[in-house]
Amino acid sequence: MTEAHGDERSSWSRALGVVSAIGPPVTVATALLFYFGWARAEAQAAQMGLDVSLFGYAVQDYILISINALFLPLVCLLVVSVVWVALDRWLRRRIEEGSGRAVIVRAAGIAALASGLVVGVSLLLAIVEPARTALYTPYLMALGVLVATWCVRLRRLGRDAKRPALTTEQRAVETTLVLSIVTLLLFWGTADYAQALGRRLAVNFEQGVQYMPRAEVYSLKPLGIGTDAVKEMKVGSGETALYRYSGLRLLVLSGGRFFFLHDGWTPRDGTVIVLPDDNSVRIEFKR
Repeated sequence: MTEAHGDERSSWSRALGVVSAIGPPVTVATALLFYFGWARAEAQAAQMGLDVSLFGYAVQDYILISINALFLPLVCLLVVSVVWVALDRWLRRRIEEGSGRAVIVRAAGIAALASGLVVGVSLLLAIVEPARTALYTPYLMALGVLVATWCVRLRRLGRDAKRPALTTEQRAVETTLVLSIVTLLLFWGTADYAQALGRRLAVNFEQGVQYMPRAEVYSLKPLGIGTDAVKEMKVGSGETALYRYSGLRLLVLSGGRFFFLHDGWTPRDGTVIVLPDDNSVRIEFKR
């Protein structure tokens, strides 16, 4: 058993070596954080009728935005990993002790077939009807691949010792392929989750616009804001005349621009007002 465990650890080490050779971990992690942050911001901007490039986000902005998109998936992944490690150790110990080995091997075979069936059906539905695919489908497929692989290895551990075992190279190839498939599925699922989160945040602005900071904009020239929710009033006279605009709510300051919503804003028929952060306008914020 010790030699088998040594071969398995070696296969995982080889697989991780292949994965790490693709790129330094920090570089890969930064790229993933950037992508997930962009996916969330892009979906949120599209839901609001904007293009994400208008916000002028920098790389560090996308990385910070991605934290909300990754927090829940990472917590769930860690919880599942802890449970899996504990269960795997318990089952392997029972197999090594010969306690219930036949039952475990039989149950592992059934679980492997069921997991493979779930993965196949989920993938087929995602291809045939992608619009109706559930948000958690990629995570379900990743879990199915891991469970099927795990159950197959439990069967190998508990099978007759006379059967030929896989070589170290075969184990390394198998582990690398499984890690690659699971990584792609997790990437797919997290990207979908980030986009869903961005769309939900855009919709939430409809209920929370009244809690955003109120703003009044003063300008020497008419701004021509095209919504009745923003009131224009001319104050002063002659050369000291100003145009005051009320009914605005500050959304964000980014990329040298102020982004405002207005009272009663909705994603369906609302207007996003974009003004430059320069001396052409004066802005006052109120509670």
